[in-house]
Amino acid sequence: MGFDIRKKGKNENAEEFAREMKGRHEKARAALVRLQEEMKRQANRNRKETEEYKVGDKVLISTKDFSMELMKRATKKLTEKFIEPYVVKKIVSENAVELKLLVLLRIHPVVNVRRIVKYREQVERQKKIPPPPVEVASEKEYEVEEILDKQERRGKMKYLVK
Repeated sequence: MGFDIRKKGKNENAEEFAREMKGRHEKARAALVRLQEEMKRQANRNRKETEEYKVGDKVLISTKDFSMELMKRATKKLTEKFIEPYVVKKIVSENAVELKLLVLLRIHPVVNVRRIVKYREQVERQKKIPPPPVEVASEKEYEVEEILDKQERRGKMKYLVK
């Protein structure tokens, strides 16, 4: 009922055009791969390896992007750089973790790994707790081993003691 309108032979011009297009396509693909590798190298130049987190790890959250109302501080200068050790509740992806946060901290529990650092426990004897004051005649007094330094400030002597 129908008939084939295509020629039954080979058209040399069409074959040459197809070969030329295939060659151009391969050159373009090779150029794209080369440029992708170059872009990847440039993008990764300043990147560093991220730490691996596990469920149950303790981490500190950076306060860099927190608002002043959230931190309840008068100035950004006096705020802590990192707050509280929080526990990793779930690993969402290699770039995000879900934390077990306090209700008072009104932020989303899923945090990017760039905003957290692993919490390191204090080394034994790293931070000495001062002894409680001795009360003599209802006044608090401390026992001093030695005076390390002294300085006069606003007419009063200040002492650095051990």
